[in-house]
Amino acid sequence: MSGLAIKAREVCRWDAVALGEVMLRFDPGASRIATARSFEVWEGGGEYNVVRGLARCFGLRTGIVTALADNPLGRLVEGLIGQGGVGQAQLNWVAHDGVGRSVRNGLNFVERGYGVRPPLGLSDRGHTAVSQLKPGEIDWERIFASEGVRWFHCGGVFAGLSESTSAVAREAMLAARAHGTVISYDLNYRPSLWQALGGPERAAQVNRELVSLADVLLGVGGDPRQALGQELPHVEQGSGLDPGAHRALLAAIMDRHPNLQLVATAIRQVHSASLNDWGAVAHSKTGFVVGPRLDRLEIFDRIGGGDSFASGLIYGLLNNQELQLALSYGVAHGALAMTTPGDSSMATLAEVQRLVRGEASHVAR
Repeated sequence: MSGLAIKAREVCRWDAVALGEVMLRFDPGASRIATARSFEVWEGGGEYNVVRGLARCFGLRTGIVTALADNPLGRLVEGLIGQGGVGQAQLNWVAHDGVGRSVRNGLNFVERGYGVRPPLGLSDRGHTAVSQLKPGEIDWERIFASEGVRWFHCGGVFAGLSESTSAVAREAMLAARAHGTVISYDLNYRPSLWQALGGPERAAQVNRELVSLADVLLGVGGDPRQALGQELPHVEQGSGLDPGAHRALLAAIMDRHPNLQLVATAIRQVHSASLNDWGAVAHSKTGFVVGPRLDRLEIFDRIGGGDSFASGLIYGLLNNQELQLALSYGVAHGALAMTTPGDSSMATLAEVQRLVRGEASHVAR
């Protein structure tokens, strides 16, 4: 078992709420950003993708806390959020200056990659409305006390948007803890976000503080040593899905952060942009667990696979499933999400369950 004390569904309005930025993703399809003549548009964001997957695939009641510039692009994002089945736990509208000098909405241009050409992301998110959120601007008491939330999710992407967003994340997590809500934090370390905010040292300081308020830590498959600024066991490049390479790392993270009940991460071995081995591992207070693995998974669009893994894992835990089965839901949902375009999942619960049940023929442990 995970050891998490999750509030009953009947006493909460929300199964899960996330705090984060929702951007417009511009996808050139089979072309490249520099040569594209048209783009398909999706909504997406590290924290948002998790609650969208929980809503659209798993049918849970989810909400987003975010901010948007009040212009047609902002209204487009609002409509896409609604189509994704995600409610507005709180959406702050910020007056637009007509040009975007002081406030704007975030854009993200993403190439899917193919074969030897890796995926490429180019974000345009300076001075966005959500990056200017400050403590005191969100009614956390209403969200966590009056309405009730079973699970709260945030991460290092939102925390790295500005000096004030890390303070807002801390405010949210303290409120969630005060009202018995389970908290997950996705490290999701991106050095570029922290370049103007103090670099790796500041990132590690912020991450350690926020991880100390979380129950569940996700996204440690990159370089958590740099993200946390701590001496941790090193996972060698190319270790891929070798569980032994990750066991000591996850155990050490839990030892350093005794508040954590669970550390879980998707892991992969990259053969090419189009072919990955895919799996997951987790460490709880009761020990190390290895999830199922999919060898030579064909990838259509890798972006958002980790977020969809988190959705499946959280769904399993919210339904009081054993950690092994919750990991299976995460692996299956993440795999299916990478077979379709866009940041977020287009999978159905039946498809996820079918992949989980088909472990004997489709999944190698």
